[in-house]
Amino acid sequence: MTTDRASAPDAIWVIPGWQAPERVRAAVTTRHGPGSSAPPFDRCNLGLRSGDVPVVVTANRASVAAALRLPSDPCWLQQVHGCDVCVIGGAASVGEPVADAAVTRERGRPLAILTADCLPVLFHDAEGGVVAAAHAGWRGLAAGVLERTVAMMDVPAARVAAWLGPCIGAASYEVGTEVRDAFLVRDAGHAACFSPTRPGHWLCDLAGLARRTLLSAGVGRIDGGGFDTFTDARFYSYRRDGARSGRFASLIWLDDA
Repeated sequence: MTTDRASAPDAIWVIPGWQAPERVRAAVTTRHGPGSSAPPFDRCNLGLRSGDVPVVVTANRASVAAALRLPSDPCWLQQVHGCDVCVIGGAASVGEPVADAAVTRERGRPLAILTADCLPVLFHDAEGGVVAAAHAGWRGLAAGVLERTVAMMDVPAARVAAWLGPCIGAASYEVGTEVRDAFLVRDAGHAACFSPTRPGHWLCDLAGLARRTLLSAGVGRIDGGGFDTFTDARFYSYRRDGARSGRFASLIWLDDA
């Protein structure tokens, strides 16, 4: 597992520490990034559906794009905790597609995933010809969003690399039996990612479930993980802050140079 850069408590960005082709670029925003959201949000809230003022969030997104020198506006999604994957290419789409993952071969078209405890997963192929981004909360993960994303990349899975971004950590994420059952129905081996707490409740290793899923899908390299958005003040956390929580973004794109 490689070490992710920009891990200081006051870092503006987290840059994936994976072995990616030069044309593949990626970054994760933090609550210390550019923007102007007012309390109860920190300045770099990027979630239009988090209760913040829409015009402020739109301006925050523009500030992030400028600070990262993105080649174009990101493709934002209406995430619904499902497993639909959209392919981005050609003329710019109108609005935000209803999907929980996106794939593109188009240079200069950033993909964006918003989270505040759910797991963002970024992907690229070995040649740097295609990238993808997925939103994997427990529902989407159990429904197969990661496997579908890999399939939509349309390259051999063994030539795909994945990076697990900041999500709630296993020590902070207590779930009910229904969550555990949803994964054990798919693979009894997923039981290794759950630890019992009180009756009917379990600590859930969301990143561990994703790692097992990606390995089963044949993904050739998996990096990242080791974050906990609940305890790490750099990131928004819905479980920690509830309605006070904004959203941070995980972005990936193919350089258009």
